[in-house]
Amino acid sequence: MNVLVLTNNPHRPSFRQRVEIYLDWLRHNGINCEVVRFPAGVGARYRLLKRSADFDGVFLHKKRLNLLEAPLLRGFAGKIIYDFDDAMMYKPRSPQRCSFSNWVRFRLTVKLADLVIAGNPYLAEHARRFNTNVEILPTGLNTKDYKVPVKAKSDGKIRLVWIGSRSTLKYLAEIKPALEEIGSRFNNVVLRIICDDFLDLEKMPVEKHPWSGETQAVDLATSDIGLGPLPDNRFTRGKCGFKILQYAAAGLPVIASPVGVNADYVRDNITGFLASEKHEWVDRVSRLIESTELRAGMGRNALEFVESFDAGVIAEQLASLIRRCLGEVKS
Repeated sequence: MNVLVLTNNPHRPSFRQRVEIYLDWLRHNGINCEVVRFPAGVGARYRLLKRSADFDGVFLHKKRLNLLEAPLLRGFAGKIIYDFDDAMMYKPRSPQRCSFSNWVRFRLTVKLADLVIAGNPYLAEHARRFNTNVEILPTGLNTKDYKVPVKAKSDGKIRLVWIGSRSTLKYLAEIKPALEEIGSRFNNVVLRIICDDFLDLEKMPVEKHPWSGETQAVDLATSDIGLGPLPDNRFTRGKCGFKILQYAAAGLPVIASPVGVNADYVRDNITGFLASEKHEWVDRVSRLIESTELRAGMGRNALEFVESFDAGVIAEQLASLIRRCLGEVKS
């Protein structure tokens, strides 16, 4: 079975975790994928879309097709699977406003697909407005990559950790008042940021760790408490909670905003805490800082929880969805 995988950017984290991580597993199980980046220029795109006729199906990752591309792909491709893990119909900078162009392209792309794979129930609900064949497949991760040997820290510091990208650092900045208050209460707490950009605090030291695929697991495993703040809006509800899964895989308790799948991935009082207001962030973080036993217990629960999101488990589900779709007889 041969599949053409089309994406705007094969280097973005979303592609890495929703497609690239599974390519070897799929190939070893009879699903051969050729990854192609959407080129610039109408002519180059036409030639690429025409090539889709040479494959059993097309796996379209996160790309919203325009009025020209959509009918061309539908005309050439035998089967089309559309996978997305963000609220593509809204703009992150102004989620309260409807984006006509985003909605039109999202609707076109979802309608033409034989199967839509959404990263969470919120996204699936949007897709089902235009397509009845929608499945939910969470983002997975190689849990074993996060199980690294960690030496006991000897500096007596408790490390809060946040991992993300420059575009989402603003979400961490929203809880700065809570972090400043925690810093004024405790002199043994450090904020570790794993990112390609950073912020500073006045009352708490900040460790700045540039993100790297080679070091992120160690950076997480040598931390103590994961942070997952999110504002509540139409765009952030589409987030698929990957950092929450990373914290869990590293055996960390997590404190997160109850937005989107965060409310499902953080089992309140079991794997961590949910927090909305400043006083809740201060209270929950303080409880974890003060109790080694609570951190350890929640970390163990998190490790157990995250096993169902292991890449091997998700890969089998993805392969089943691909085979089912590409194996169907065209109507």
